[in-house]
Amino acid sequence: MESSIKSSALKHGLYLGILMILVTAILYAVNLDLMTKWWLNIILFAIILTFGIVSALKSRTLLNGLITFKEAFSSYFITVAIGVMLSTLFSILLFNVIDPEAAEVLKEKITQASIEMMQNFGAPETEINKAVAAMNEQDQFSALNQLKSIAWQLLVYAVIGLIVALIVKKKDPNAIN
Repeated sequence: MESSIKSSALKHGLYLGILMILVTAILYAVNLDLMTKWWLNIILFAIILTFGIVSALKSRTLLNGLITFKEAFSSYFITVAIGVMLSTLFSILLFNVIDPEAAEVLKEKITQASIEMMQNFGAPETEINKAVAAMNEQDQFSALNQLKSIAWQLLVYAVIGLIVALIVKKKDPNAIN
């Protein structure tokens, strides 16, 4: 992969990471309740995908409109991986070092929001109790669990990145295969 598209992907990943850190910091400072909203995850997912797609398209532009599948995927994935990792490292720092009490408050709020959602969907009380017990056993803000979460997120984003790379790739029509 050319160094110009590597540096472009790194730059986009850094911008994504900074944006995600700023969103987390603002939500933390303004109102922790916002971090429990389902729509926030959809917005963040869309932002991450947008940065990855823009990075792949920018790389294609840098290569004069011709990009291989590998180059398109690499550009997308480098951007997404750096952004997600920076954001997660900030969350680990925030919820494990700076303000561990915020993690406990947020865990309680997430549990309450989950109970309300399950009740709205008509889940039986026994199932709700099982889910609450499972949530209470798990520390989703621990460094280890957040690192595990990165692995799953990157897997999902990689699958999407394969599709993006298939769409973005463009071969030279004059090239001999």
